Amino acid sequence: MSREGWGDLPSVNWIGVWTLYRREVRRFLKVAAQTVAGPAVTTTLILLVFSVALGRQTPAVEQMSYTGFLAPGLIMMSVMQNAFANTSSSLLIAKLQGNIADFLMAPLSPAELTWGFALSGVTRGVLVGVVVGLAMWPFVPLDVVHPAFVLLHALAASLLLALLGILGGLWAQKMDQLAAVTSFVVTPLTFLSGTFYSVGDLPGPFQTLARLNPFFYMIDGFRYGMTDQADGSLAVGLLVVTGANLALVFACHRLFAAGWRLKP
Repeated sequence: MSREGWGDLPSVNWIGVWTLYRREVRRFLKVAAQTVAGPAVTTTLILLVFSVALGRQTPAVEQMSYTGFLAPGLIMMSVMQNAFANTSSSLLIAKLQGNIADFLMAPLSPAELTWGFALSGVTRGVLVGVVVGLAMWPFVPLDVVHPAFVLLHALAASLLLALLGILGGLWAQKMDQLAAVTSFVVTPLTFLSGTFYSVGDLPGPFQTLARLNPFFYMIDGFRYGMTDQADGSLAVGLLVVTGANLALVFACHRLFAAGWRLKP
């Protein structure tokens, strides 16, 4: 099987994938104040607005404090948004600056390009999530009841958004197009996924709509790992997130193989 395929493991250019991954990680770490510290400050301020400014007006959810319910959702929100931003901005900037040819000329197959970019997005998403969690710790007690669920959903969510970011970066030809994807796709799906409220409190039709949103299962599973409380089926959530990731991996691979919006 050629290097275009998935199954011929000995033909994988591991050095090339590692080089691309390291390049992308170094790219966002060079501006860590913007890419890592910035989201931590912003997300912690959101938490403080709810916990301090609103005070006793914040309702309890599922026999826990509202801030205890809110914190896992905010952490996952920051994970997803930053994983998306990493891959989408990298590809679009490379196209705008004209150095996308560096990726196309490198001895990397479509699968290797997909995983090199995606894993760097996962790294940024998880790193931001850890920093956000540490920043929140002095203000709200954070427990990890089910560590496996926390880790699994953090990795799965950041991978899904990193892959979605690849699609966004490939599609967009200018910054305002990418901003439109963020504003009209990523942000609404994140805010309507139970980040700030319990989906179980919604009226029936809106609960149904929420359960059609894959972002809901990522946040719900992560929150279960930290609080032992879930609004949806954990098994269904794992199936939905796994299926979405597989579909996105396939789509990214096909678009890289076709050179969609990459080749002049």
